[in-house]
Amino acid sequence: MNKSVVKAPAFVAKEVEAAKKERVSQTVYQAIAKVQANLAKEGISKDRNNQQQNYKFRGIDDVYNALSSLLAENGLCILPRVLSRSVTERVTKSGSTLFYVVVDVEYDFVSASDGSKHTIQVCGEAMDSGDKATNKAMSAAYKYACLQTFCIPTEGDNDADAVTHEVAPNQPQPGYTPTDPNRPYKDAYSLTVPVKVDGSLDFDHFTAELELRLDGAKNLNDVSLYNRSNAKTLMAMKTERPDLFNAIGQKFKEMAEGLK
Repeated sequence: MNKSVVKAPAFVAKEVEAAKKERVSQTVYQAIAKVQANLAKEGISKDRNNQQQNYKFRGIDDVYNALSSLLAENGLCILPRVLSRSVTERVTKSGSTLFYVVVDVEYDFVSASDGSKHTIQVCGEAMDSGDKATNKAMSAAYKYACLQTFCIPTEGDNDADAVTHEVAPNQPQPGYTPTDPNRPYKDAYSLTVPVKVDGSLDFDHFTAELELRLDGAKNLNDVSLYNRSNAKTLMAMKTERPDLFNAIGQKFKEMAEGLK
């Protein structure tokens, strides 16, 4: 007696295939959960101390040491991708120069077994008097990405390389000599526009920084100087990002009315 083979309808086969793919795509999350489970048992002790503000913290080396073997064991890779970087020169209360760096970074958590991945985005910021501000900012971004992804318990205010800088207000100081005598205090009020990895200007970051500066404006003259000192950037933003231009324009208007 011949047995006939009954084939499943095409839509059923597609649903089965989709279910298989969905199960495979969970591999990266399984790997993350396993690393998290191990860290929940062992944790990362706070063996480092911030001398300026007197608190304990976990340094980037502690995170590397705790994670390296667990990532290898569970076939999990963490790959960084810098989206933008900004550098601002600041002055300490003692008069020395600091470089304040902010990086916007994406990290791909990739399963080595099937290539499935999950991407997270974090910011890192740090200050340094030499050439290490970017390194510190990247370390801070990686550390917080891991602390939050793997839910590593922490308390206090973790910093970049255990150093706290006391920065003077970013306002014109007595005896300040402007670079351009026709535009008073240009250097103090002019903001730097970060450049993204693809070469485009990061107007989102510029707008956020300008709004913060405007919040600290003490009088109408401050508001006017922020407007004049950043006129070229604002005009470029009007063309490329009219939404942000309108938003910052409204901010200028609100600040001017509030300081009258």
